[in-house]
Amino acid sequence: MAMNLRLRPEAAAALKAESERTGLSQQEILRRAVDEHLGLRENPVDTLPGWVSPPDRPYRPITPTLRLPEGTTTESILDELRADRA
Repeated sequence: MAMNLRLRPEAAAALKAESERTGLSQQEILRRAVDEHLGLRENPVDTLPGWVSPPDRPYRPITPTLRLPEGTTTESILDELRADRA
């Protein structure tokens, strides 16, 4: 059966990122997710390596909660930390 599916922008972005990360098509990822949700897969995590635990929460975009002071970059912070090791 064919169908159209409209996703929220966040879900569409997460699906695209997962497709790029895994090399699976977006369609295959959605098929597997639906099968797993409906209990149609024998082993829901059979595609994960043994050392990977499935996420306990779905994908969600992260909003930074910290802001660096004006003129400070992550590069300058790392440089300072590296200088402390020398």
